[in-house]
Amino acid sequence: QVQLVESGGGLVQPGGSLRLSCAASGFTLDYYAIGWFRQAPGKEREGVSCIRRSNGNTYYADSVKGRFTISRDHRKNTVYLQMNSLEVEDTAVYLCNARRGAATYWGQGTQVTVSS
Repeated sequence: QVQLVESGGGLVQPGGSLRLSCAASGFTLDYYAIGWFRQAPGKEREGVSCIRRSNGNTYYADSVKGRFTISRDHRKNTVYLQMNSLEVEDTAVYLCNARRGAATYWGQGTQVTVSS
């Protein structure tokens, strides 16, 4: 069964850190471009970061550049999103996406709440 499962979300104070995980089963993440997206209440889904399949290049939205880091763990078939210096504006459901050609998979999302 093909599945993506995000985890690692939670409640954190401003300035804190979280590491989100996106674990795959039924397929190998190495062969896919992986993106992290987020959706806050009343807002459209936005791309946060991605890592390319071909060369491992990474990209970040301007709003998270310098604070978030995306990485792969090949052995665990997992992609991570390390989030530092979290801000209230980072509060959202975070989802990962795996894409290769016409094939695309989404996880169910994990809630991140940044609040004092």
